[in-house]
Amino acid sequence: MSKPIEVLSPAGGWPALEAAVRAGAQAVYLGGPQFGARAGAQNFSREELSEAVRYCHQRGVRVHVTVNTLIKDSELPEALDLVKFLCSISVDAVLVQDMGLLHLIRERAPGLTVHASTQMSLHTPAGVRLLKALGVKRAVLARELSLSEIKEISEGCDIELEGFVHGALCMCVSGQCYLSALLGGRSGNRGQCAQPCRLPFGAPGGTGHDLSLKDLSYINSIGELQKAGVCSAKIEGRMKRPEYVAAATAACRLAADGRPVPEELSSALGAVFSRSGFTDGYINARRGREMFGTRTKEDVTAATEKVLSGLRELYRKERQSVPVDLALSFEGGQITLGASCAGHTVFAAGKLQQNDPIYNSIPKERCISQLQKTGGTPFTARSVTVPEEGVPLPVSELNRLRREALEALLEARGRRKPIPFTDAPLPSPGPFKRPKGPLPIRAVLRDPGQFCPEMRECEA
Repeated sequence: MSKPIEVLSPAGGWPALEAAVRAGAQAVYLGGPQFGARAGAQNFSREELSEAVRYCHQRGVRVHVTVNTLIKDSELPEALDLVKFLCSISVDAVLVQDMGLLHLIRERAPGLTVHASTQMSLHTPAGVRLLKALGVKRAVLARELSLSEIKEISEGCDIELEGFVHGALCMCVSGQCYLSALLGGRSGNRGQCAQPCRLPFGAPGGTGHDLSLKDLSYINSIGELQKAGVCSAKIEGRMKRPEYVAAATAACRLAADGRPVPEELSSALGAVFSRSGFTDGYINARRGREMFGTRTKEDVTAATEKVLSGLRELYRKERQSVPVDLALSFEGGQITLGASCAGHTVFAAGKLQQNDPIYNSIPKERCISQLQKTGGTPFTARSVTVPEEGVPLPVSELNRLRREALEALLEARGRRKPIPFTDAPLPSPGPFKRPKGPLPIRAVLRDPGQFCPEMRECEA
């Protein structure tokens, strides 16, 4: 049986991070103080990043950090310092666009997992194979691919593939839009896209907003994406509110688990953010006018307080999804509760009260019932082992043992060994020397008919 597809959610700030984790994300992606493709998001300081990684690891959620802008030579020392910090807090992966930074990361932190950002415009088997050869573990595919194109890439290269299943579409191929940089000096490849494609642009017979695409939504096609080779279902939206993150995450979680998404949740997801609905045009290779849409007044007002308050219920409480095994034992006047989970085992201890007549032994069934009360924590009791005869201590003491053991286990799960990082001086690029004579001209043509007569004469 294939491994279940991962649900990967956006976290533009702490409220969205908590919403993602509690709504069922198995991994989150977020940005640090610099070099992320969403500079306008709230993002995380270094201290917040450290706390976010600890919080997620305690709950079994992976953390991917974006370092996915193009980086100037003068910025490389600062970018590497950020990567070094990310190694120190043991993030699960970094997303990278800049090829120079990718080379330096593989050289200095070979143990750090690198994902190729969608900003790399990954839409061919050859491109993905190149990145695999350069040490990349996962490729985040361009949003503009069809199912058959995704399958072709999957069959052409043994590498993890991550695909977007919900969120905004760019008018251009992922990572190739220069419109914002051209019109306002704010480059999308520097994390500063001003989204000019959402402004009025006209074309004959068009809508008046002829560069503005609807958001994509492939939630109901997650199973097909997995069959095509996608291992991670990614939700776009680091600029979105936590209610959106919770709604999209919960819907994807249901779909990834093979369960139907309730109509009420689908409607709430559309209400909290859409651009006149959603499109699946790319994945189904049905490109056309129906893919275009704008953010209307009706779209904005659909996010009523009733809708938002309902979505907040998705992340109001801890998601109890981390299985724990509890074992209660006593010997020599001492009682011990052990808690085990995923290679971690901790203990909480106390004194038996068997010589004090005011305490009656708690029966086995009552002990199990009390220890199963893990509410308020991310744990759920998978198994509980207690002595057949019960234990002679007050219920309050048993509750204390459970509370201390789970707190210690949570703390243990949040600790990870740092990833080794080797400091070294950056090589000097030296002065740029312009080659003498005319520069060579290269062109890629897919059809011989594209050759003009002059080019045919040169070939001859």
